Amino acid sequence: MRTTFLMASVAVAALMAGTLVAAPAQAQTADGFQAGSIMVRGRIIDVIPLNSQSSVSLIGGHVTATDSITPEVDFSYFVTPNIAFELIAATTKHSLSATNTAIGKVAVGSTWVLPPSLTVQYHFLPQGAINPYVGAGVNYTIFYSRHAAGGVVTSMKLDNNFGEVLQVGVDFNLSGRWYGNIDVKQIFLNTKATLNGGAVVAKTQLNPTVVGLGVGYRF
Repeated sequence: MRTTFLMASVAVAALMAGTLVAAPAQAQTADGFQAGSIMVRGRIIDVIPLNSQSSVSLIGGHVTATDSITPEVDFSYFVTPNIAFELIAATTKHSLSATNTAIGKVAVGSTWVLPPSLTVQYHFLPQGAINPYVGAGVNYTIFYSRHAAGGVVTSMKLDNNFGEVLQVGVDFNLSGRWYGNIDVKQIFLNTKATLNGGAVVAKTQLNPTVVGLGVGYRF
């Protein structure tokens, strides 16, 4: 599923670029982004936990989380033509497991994740037909509707936590106030999972990469 999503993103980006090159520049740029502009986007995102490092007490092993594809909504407010604040809201469901433990692979459970993020962005070409940007900010991840897998794992608790966010993306002017968008974020997230009332504790760096493809409208 991840490969299909990324291939579709590349194909759509190539199609957008071809359309922009062929269209008149004035029609594409319109009046661009100004101080006070608001951009509302809808994206489809793929949340890819990197599971970069973890430690599991008692049974050892490594904690992993599955990918998840979901809709996402974000809002950008331009303080100046180049500087904007973006608020991102989405929720995803992930399955957790522990691998290479003393008792083999263990299904831990599942959880919904709500990771609202706020970034400050710098837009390089706010009046251009193609407007790349970079951003950095903060994320607060909330784990809810947690369900233990049963069997070896009878209960599960995950700690909410703050993390840093890095971002890179590009807006493509499609027509007038409509834009296509490709966006990639790297979230640095640590959490602690407490299993079976504290009998097993897992500390893990999930560090998800979030790849998004969507459409926006500039107000």
